[in-house]
Amino acid sequence: MTRRWFAFAICGSLLAVDSASTANSAEIKFLGPLAMRAVVPDVAPLFERSSGHKVTVDYATVGAIAERLLKGETADATIVSTPQMEELQKQGKIAAGSRSDIARVGVAVFVRTGAPKPDISSVDAFKRALLTAKSISYGDPAGGGVSGAHMAGLVERLGVAAQIKPKTQLLSNSQAVLEGVAKGNVEIGIGLTSDTILISGVDLVGVLPAEIQTFTVYAAGIVASSKEGDAAKAFINFFSTQVAKAALKAKGFEPH
Repeated sequence: MTRRWFAFAICGSLLAVDSASTANSAEIKFLGPLAMRAVVPDVAPLFERSSGHKVTVDYATVGAIAERLLKGETADATIVSTPQMEELQKQGKIAAGSRSDIARVGVAVFVRTGAPKPDISSVDAFKRALLTAKSISYGDPAGGGVSGAHMAGLVERLGVAAQIKPKTQLLSNSQAVLEGVAKGNVEIGIGLTSDTILISGVDLVGVLPAEIQTFTVYAAGIVASSKEGDAAKAFINFFSTQVAKAALKAKGFEPH
């Protein structure tokens, strides 16, 4: 995407969005997933300019966000993965009819920049890569991250959990995993494709083979207790604009 095209997309999006008057401006508390830490800083300022509203962002894993909302934390809008969204809806923590699917992202393998890239072109090849690697890291499933939870189940299904356990480091989230890879602390890291843009010093080996891939769909919703429902709805709707979709795509997501 050229700078000229991106500037044109921004102008077009801003003209297309119905701006709110400053007299009706609101401050929105948004709970966002760590996986979108590179996207929201691009999208939120454009929304603020076009709407007059202000967005305050708090990042956490999707599991932590869901837990906080289930415990009654106040917020206006959130984006979590679909399992968490469904549970929040079931518990009445998301306003009825406010859910909107935003984008999806897959799980990938990373190595330190310049390091040899293992073959992960098939399930058997990926299994061999895990067994031959000197060290492996992925997110601790207890932390609520989606890639870590997927890997915990996957290594069991592949029958390698016991063999790789001594050389596996479980970290707080997939971004911490990539930081470990960049520093040379681990040979192979498994995280989300969208994390590539956040951490320098890592190379993307590739996505998991289709047979063992999982896509995380991120969905937005208005928190049921929000007192700024209209502003929260406008923020969620902004993710469907062309400029927001361009930002998502540029950061490794597949927009809905």
